[in-house]
Amino acid sequence: MSLLESIFKLKENKTTVQNEIIAGFTTFITMAYILAVNPSILSASGMDVGAVFTATAVSAVIGTLLMAGLSNYPFALAPGMGPNAFLAYTVCGAMGYSWKIALAAVFIEGIIFVLLSVTKIREMLFDSISLSLKIGITAGIGLFIAFIGLQNAKIIVAGPGLVSLFPFKQSLADGTFASQGIGAALACVGVFVTAILIAKKVSGGLLLGILTTWIAGIACELSGFYIPDPKLEAFSLLPDFSKGLAVPSLEPTLLQMDFSAVATFDFLTIMLSFMFVDFFDTLGTLIGVGAKAKMLDEEGKLAHIKGALLADSTATAIGALLGTSTVTTFAESSAGVAAGGRTGLTGVVVAVLFLSSLFFAPIFLAIPAFATAPALIVVGYMMFSTVTSLDFDNYAESFPAFMAAIAMPFMYSVSDGIAFGIISYVAMKLATGALLKKQADYIVCALALVFILKYIYM
Repeated sequence: MSLLESIFKLKENKTTVQNEIIAGFTTFITMAYILAVNPSILSASGMDVGAVFTATAVSAVIGTLLMAGLSNYPFALAPGMGPNAFLAYTVCGAMGYSWKIALAAVFIEGIIFVLLSVTKIREMLFDSISLSLKIGITAGIGLFIAFIGLQNAKIIVAGPGLVSLFPFKQSLADGTFASQGIGAALACVGVFVTAILIAKKVSGGLLLGILTTWIAGIACELSGFYIPDPKLEAFSLLPDFSKGLAVPSLEPTLLQMDFSAVATFDFLTIMLSFMFVDFFDTLGTLIGVGAKAKMLDEEGKLAHIKGALLADSTATAIGALLGTSTVTTFAESSAGVAAGGRTGLTGVVVAVLFLSSLFFAPIFLAIPAFATAPALIVVGYMMFSTVTSLDFDNYAESFPAFMAAIAMPFMYSVSDGIAFGIISYVAMKLATGALLKKQADYIVCALALVFILKYIYM
């Protein structure tokens, strides 16, 4: 215990080993879906599914340990959603490039970010964003991950108005309720169970909510109320050990980058696209999760952000070497923070679980999306609650924060939310004559210009 105290400064951060372990389990379970989703998406580019699974787990282990060691923050990293789809469906699909060239672009992007992190440029950009915008970004990420939770559980589905409530009545009539509706119904119950546990301050409430929902699903499957149907994306909730516990080889993707197109304009565009999403997704997550954990100071700065940014960028470069898309800090880390995680020990627990997932993947992958959804929805509420700190009478500060918050779930992008927030902030401040008085003002104006040019040319 004394060793852990000296390394992670648990008392100073007002936490305990038990809190950190619970937080690590909570974070891992809410983001373990990436172990199944990332190989599925990247396989569309021609990459080996088994190798990508191993690369996903190993890059998550390395990235999260780097974050714990360089910053002592409870943030977990893994290959991010968004960049993986861009690689598979745009770069390798629409544009026709090989996945080896795409990995080369990811690798170079990571190296550039390492250099930017060392030179404090990324830190300056982080500090230039106003506290009100950081509050808006935090609230936006809360709405975003709650929206993801509602989608994952199929509580909301595609409908005439873009999205709508799951058609429970119709599913009962056409016989699909047992495969799809049960999960959505259990998730709804799980949300309230989780919220009640949190309200009663039950230790590990988020994790208990996940496990309770999963166990209830298993009971429904064993009793015949839940019927697995892969065609409807309804899979068995019981771990499947039929394929054994062998770890898939990394050889098909390890060090397979192709730099032959590096001098072309398309390659530059691809690299900049990866860089743009990675940069602002990471920035948004650090702001949001950091604010939720009360790690931002009075000026909205994050004390050890240099180490956090260096860990994130280094993990991206290593991930490309292993054979996966951009590695980034996961917004789901907020679940662990809400469960009490405050130090890098949370990250170490997450890393150990990702490492063990290589050998016990059937157990971790059996936890369904509808079981983790309640945690995401409740954490979304917790993060959204930061809007109470906004001064809504000051339109020049609060309106840009509002734009950032609503853009994230509606545009399904953290980086686009930040873009709309910054552009709105600069427009409001210039119109009221309250900008261009200090260095941060010039930096945020430059960011707004970059975002505008990005929407015009990329």
